[in-house]
Amino acid sequence: MNERKKSSFTSFLFVLPYLTMFILFLAIPLFYGIFISLHDWNLISPNRPFVGLANYMEIFNSNSTAHELFFSGLWNTFQFVLYSVPLLVVIGLGLAMLVNSLPEKIRFLFRTAYFIPYSISVSVVAILWLWMLDTNSGLVNQTLIKLGLDSIPWLTKIPFAWVSIVIATLWWTIGFNMIIFINALNEVPEEMYEAADIDGASSWERFLHITLPTIRPVMLFVLITSTIASFNIYGQPYLMTRGGPGDSTEVLLMGIVEQAFELRQLGSASAMAVLMSLIIVGISLIQLKVTNRPEKEAKE
Repeated sequence: MNERKKSSFTSFLFVLPYLTMFILFLAIPLFYGIFISLHDWNLISPNRPFVGLANYMEIFNSNSTAHELFFSGLWNTFQFVLYSVPLLVVIGLGLAMLVNSLPEKIRFLFRTAYFIPYSISVSVVAILWLWMLDTNSGLVNQTLIKLGLDSIPWLTKIPFAWVSIVIATLWWTIGFNMIIFINALNEVPEEMYEAADIDGASSWERFLHITLPTIRPVMLFVLITSTIASFNIYGQPYLMTRGGPGDSTEVLLMGIVEQAFELRQLGSASAMAVLMSLIIVGISLIQLKVTNRPEKEAKE
């Protein structure tokens, strides 16, 4: 075996574990889910005939349960994305800049403290915030009552239910975005800041004309990954509000799970999941195009 083939084989061995996991846990489930969506797949029936696009058409039939679950859940998911994604990006960047400005000796302590919640499971996060925000016995409301203020129905009324879910999500995941932004900020050439200081640029001008353009690719990455993660929300509303009050926080994944395991219609549930994936891909492509447009215009 010559050196070139040996090098290629060695590279393939490094890629093989990821490729194996990708095929087993992403590619195969994806194609199997599409296969199921084309069948009348009832969990309690052994007969699973091919129905083509009938499950997809059912979603757009206003008289079907799938239609109600899909579009109600999609609207609630859109709300959460609109509430959470801007905060995840802006606060993540703000924390990264704040931590980066600290003395190097204590910087790692704050990075660790902000990142630790990201390693906790969603069930622990939900239980923690349930304990904090419970209307009757939660720590926050007990503190408000001791201060002579009225308690707040954090988990039982809108908009407080969304506020609670967004707060829990921010606390849980903001550390990841912060670390990504810190790494991006550390890659900004110091010479550019020194030149800006010589020109008398203010802190805001340095941020606007140096920091933001330099970290634009990383910001796009954080924006897209935060949007995808927010679209896939399930644990927080399921464990904290059970989709309530009413169905106002019942997100799309909760509707898909209900269609699959409560109504036992796995075929239409898979069709709902496929449509959800296509929506996420479409929104990500739009974000990519819109975000890259200023850069293209600047080059022209």
